[in-house]
Amino acid sequence: MAMVASRAGVSGQTVSRVVNDSPRVDPATRARVEQAMAELGYRPHRAARALRTGRSQTLGIVATTLATVGNSRMLQATAAAAERRGYALMVVTAVDDVAAAFERLQDQGVDGAIVLNEASALTHASDQPEGLRLVVVDAAADSGFRTVSSDHAGGAAAATHHLLQLGHETVHHVAGPAGSFAAAERERGWRESLQAARVEAPPIVRGDWSAESGHAAAAALEQASAVFSANDQMALGLIRGLADRGRRVPDDVSVIGFDDVPDAANFRPPLTTIRQDFAALAEVIVSSLVADIEGADAGAGVDAVSRVVPTDLIERSSTR
Repeated sequence: MAMVASRAGVSGQTVSRVVNDSPRVDPATRARVEQAMAELGYRPHRAARALRTGRSQTLGIVATTLATVGNSRMLQATAAAAERRGYALMVVTAVDDVAAAFERLQDQGVDGAIVLNEASALTHASDQPEGLRLVVVDAAADSGFRTVSSDHAGGAAAATHHLLQLGHETVHHVAGPAGSFAAAERERGWRESLQAARVEAPPIVRGDWSAESGHAAAAALEQASAVFSANDQMALGLIRGLADRGRRVPDDVSVIGFDDVPDAANFRPPLTTIRQDFAALAEVIVSSLVADIEGADAGAGVDAVSRVVPTDLIERSSTR
C-alpha cells in the first residue's frame, strides 16, 4: 500500500479509502490510485483486512437444497450482488437444523447471513445466534426477522385472474409442498382471486416443485380447462403429463407457471408465467444486510423490516 501511495503521489490513507470504496476521494485521484494499483499488481489481502477491521467481508447463505431452480437462481443473483460490494459468499445446507448451520457460519467468522427460501420454514427467532445479522428470504412479516420476499400472492392472483379473463369457468392449482411459505402465499393468491370472482376453488393437487410431481398431477386434472402451477418446473411436467393423456396445451387446457425460468420461453408451447425478479431480490437482500453490517460498525444498526419485490405476468402461448 505504501508503494501504491508513493507511485500515485498520495497518502496511505487515500489509498485505503480507494481500496475500501470510500466516497471521500475525488474521481481524478481515485483513477490515479487505481492505475498505480494495476501497474504494481496490488490486491487487498482479505485476511489482513479482516484482522484490521474485524470483518471478514464474507456473507453466509443457508439453504435446504440448491437443486430447485428458484434456489440456484437466487444464489447466483446473490453472489453477483455481494461481489459488487466486495463480499464473498459461503454456502451451508441445512436439511432440518438451521441452528447448526448458523453455528458453522459463525465458526467461519461471516459478517452476516441470508436464509434462502425453503430454509425459512425451519427458522425461528430463538435459533438466531447472538450477534449474527440475518436477512430471511420468503418468511412471514411478523417472523421477527428482517425479511425479503417476492409478491407471491399478488403474482398468483394475477395468474388466476388472467385465466378467468380468458373465459375459463374456474382455475385448478398445482400447489407447492406443505410447509413452504412461497407455496402457501401462491395458494392464498389463487384462492383470493377465485373468491373475488365468486368462483368456488377446486381441490388442489400438491407437488414438490419438481417436474416429476407436475407430471403426476396430470392424472387428477384430466377434466381441467385451466391450471395455475406454483412453479415452472411443475408446469413443464404437467404439460407433458397432459400430452401423455391426449390433451393439448393450450387447445384443450391452458397452463400458467411461476418463476419464469430461463427456458420457459423455449417450452413447447412457450410458457405463460409469473416472473420473479431474482436480481432485484438479491439487490434488496444484500444491500439490506450490508447496510446492517456496516451501519453497526458506526453504531447504527438496521431495524427488522419486511420488503416485498413485485412480480410480473409474462404472456406466452400456453394459455388461450
